[in-house]
Amino acid sequence: MTAQPMVALTLPARPLIAPGDMDACRAMIRTGSLSFHAASRVLPARVRDPALALYAFCRVADDEVDEGPDSPEDKARAVLSLRDRLDAVYAGRPRNAAADRAFAAVVEGFEMPRALPDALLEGLAWDAMGRRYDTLAGVFDYSARVAAAVGAMMCVLMRVRDADALARACDLGLAMQLTNIARDVGEDARAGRLFLPLDWLAAEGITPQAFLAAPEATPAIRRLTARLLAEAQALYTRSEAGVAALPLGCRPGIYAARHIYAGIGQSVARAGHDSITGRARTNRAQKLGWLVLAGVRTAASALMPRAAEIHARPAAEVAFLVDAAARRRPAPQRSDAMLTVLAQLEARDRGLSARHRRAG
Repeated sequence: MTAQPMVALTLPARPLIAPGDMDACRAMIRTGSLSFHAASRVLPARVRDPALALYAFCRVADDEVDEGPDSPEDKARAVLSLRDRLDAVYAGRPRNAAADRAFAAVVEGFEMPRALPDALLEGLAWDAMGRRYDTLAGVFDYSARVAAAVGAMMCVLMRVRDADALARACDLGLAMQLTNIARDVGEDARAGRLFLPLDWLAAEGITPQAFLAAPEATPAIRRLTARLLAEAQALYTRSEAGVAALPLGCRPGIYAARHIYAGIGQSVARAGHDSITGRARTNRAQKLGWLVLAGVRTAASALMPRAAEIHARPAAEVAFLVDAAARRRPAPQRSDAMLTVLAQLEARDRGLSARHRRAG
């Protein structure tokens, strides 16, 4: 009897994220974040799918705080719910929802440092408390949490832990958030929100109360919007040095995101820096042009030496994100400042609930 050769059976690799959960995340981004959806289409699948899961989780969290019911009680509960959801994700027992299950798979598969989504949680807590910012540095502190943290998480998904690359990714996140703030000055004001630095307003002789009571695209407000976009442009320029430090296949998606979001700022500028009368938008043809430009810039980046700006120190406001993602030091517990904010929200939630019960 002759021996039969052994045949190795190759089983298909199990997907990191359940297909049904992945489909749900794609649908959330397709309808809720058109700019990111466009940029993500040119990321390699190994990064695109976890990135969509990450953005879906962040989007759900942001929407629950920012676009849900306007009462302070509801906003506080949304942040506290996100805290509980993050606790469950990192305990390996995510809430029974597609975005939570998908994000839990990403956390496990990529060893996502908890300090990064915790930073987002803190930023959303500041939103719920209606915090305003005295200086541009304060706006950077906020933008670090709600946007640069996502940039750092994207690097983790690309298996990039180099501190210089992370710093430039955080620059891009800061730039995107400043662009969002500039685009939404009027929309935020009508909702009672204000993200322009208060010292900038004071220098123009504007009081927050007067502006929020009757937001108008005055020459002074237009100047402040232009000033914010100039800060964003400097960050977009510095962020580009980090793209060449990313895997080649990831570069088109990041270049695309950079140009699409900067294009929103250009649209605000074309409107005379008036983001109160209307909301700046970009069209499909523009997005397609930026995707083509991203491909051209990727090809060029493969031939060019890295720019010296790659080694620029991170903005002070994002240094904690760089340290966490680069794993320079042991992962910290939630900071005292963050725990204080969450405790304040819990106290507010209990107080508002008690008043409602008495009123009922």
